[in-house]
Amino acid sequence: MSNADLANLSDKLMLTTVVLYIVALVAYAADLGFGRRSAAVADGERAEAKVLVGAAGAETVEEAPAKAAAAGEAGEDDEPERRRTDWARLAIVLNVLGWASHLGILVTRGMAVHRWPWGNMYEFMTALSFAAVTAFMVVALRYNARFLGAFVMAAVVIALGVDNIWLYDSAGPVSPALNSYWIAIHVTAAIIATGSFTVAGAATILYLLKTRAEGGAAGAGTGVLSRIPSAEDLDRLSMRVTMFAFPIWTAAIIMGAIWADQAWGRYWGWDPKEVWSFVTWIVYAAYLHARATAGWKGRKAAILSLVGFACLLFNFFGVNYMFSGMHSYA
Repeated sequence: MSNADLANLSDKLMLTTVVLYIVALVAYAADLGFGRRSAAVADGERAEAKVLVGAAGAETVEEAPAKAAAAGEAGEDDEPERRRTDWARLAIVLNVLGWASHLGILVTRGMAVHRWPWGNMYEFMTALSFAAVTAFMVVALRYNARFLGAFVMAAVVIALGVDNIWLYDSAGPVSPALNSYWIAIHVTAAIIATGSFTVAGAATILYLLKTRAEGGAAGAGTGVLSRIPSAEDLDRLSMRVTMFAFPIWTAAIIMGAIWADQAWGRYWGWDPKEVWSFVTWIVYAAYLHARATAGWKGRKAAILSLVGFACLLFNFFGVNYMFSGMHSYA
């Protein structure tokens, strides 16, 4: 294929990816609304049932037939329950297909321009969205966090929509400063960290919603929130993902300084992008430090985490359009 054909194929794969992600979003939402509750929620309900049984004492003879009848009714619902799980399978399959198509966008774009495909805001947003989806898939597999699918997919679909409507840039050459192998290191690290921070941010927002629904007490909540794990589990998940992303973000800043020395002859120049990258690092460092030394948990830690995520978003979107600096070419 010629470069033009590869660039055209990349654009067509973008449409395919967005459609697959939209359908996956619907499937994740259906699974969240109508599917089986997560294992963590089910375990919590079983524990609560044991406490209630212990408080009420042994069941009476009259209660046994009623429970047996209830069990029979549950058996009759096995078939609808199996149908509910199809939403989860459909969502996962569509997610994987969308991820593969998304990877195809980056590969064909890179082959068309003969460089790493994140030299402008359109390409960077595409790569960032890919990193967020990849981070979600890893977290969903590692921590059984399928419940995040609807929220992460919604963010990714919005990001790709903005990317195509307002940020689209045709395939072509970039500034000489970007023709460096450091872009394969510095920017890749920033993309991976940002995608992971996005998943942590989604878990943190869910944590705040869950605690509000529970009124600050342990419980399952109501409605859709009853189908996600406890607030404590969400808080723990957010911290673990942040702990993974933070050292990668640190490495991105350090390698960015090395790249700046090669490109502009200085390691640090207080460019707006550099300043806000450092501000983001400080906030996330304060979040992890507060949790490790001051024992911060719950709402205070969650708010600090969201402040860091807001700084991260402003660094990538606000700085590029509100300030001029050495990074304006991106």
